[in-house]
Amino acid sequence: MKDIGSLGEELTAKWLECQNYHLLQRNWRCRWGEIDIIAQDKEDKTVIFVEVKTRRQHNWDEGGLLAIDFAKQEKIIKTASSFLAEYPELGDLPCRFDVALIGYITLKVRDAKETEAQDMKRTASTVAIGRAVAVGKYKITMENYLYSAFDA
Repeated sequence: MKDIGSLGEELTAKWLECQNYHLLQRNWRCRWGEIDIIAQDKEDKTVIFVEVKTRRQHNWDEGGLLAIDFAKQEKIIKTASSFLAEYPELGDLPCRFDVALIGYITLKVRDAKETEAQDMKRTASTVAIGRAVAVGKYKITMENYLYSAFDA
C-alpha cells in the first residue's frame, strides 16, 4: 500500500488528467527541492507546477495551506526555474503555481477490507473536488484546488 502522501498526489494527477492536462513529471527533484506534479494544459499549453498537501481532515494547518509559506514558495519557484532550464522548449510558455489540498480519514478495519480491491485506476471517472474516494484503508478527498496560488 502506498503512503497517504503518494495517494494524495495520485488523486491530484487523476483529477488533472480529467481536467484536460497532460502530466509532464511527478516528484521532479533538483538541488533546490521537489515539485509534486508538473503538468501542461492541453489547450493553452500553460505549464503548471502543483504542490500537493495531504492532511488528515480537521487538521490544524487549514488542509496544508499554512505549510506553503513564503520560504516554501521561494523553494518551489527555484525548483521550477531549474526544471525550465532543463527543458528550455517549455521556457517561453506561460507558467502557473497551483496547490491541491487533499483531506483523508482512516477507515475502520471492517470498512478498509471492503475497499482493498479498489485502486486509483478505477476511480478516475469519480475524481471531483469534494467527492471522497476509498483506497485501501483511507477515504481521500480533494478538498480544494487553488489555481495561481502564488506568483513567481
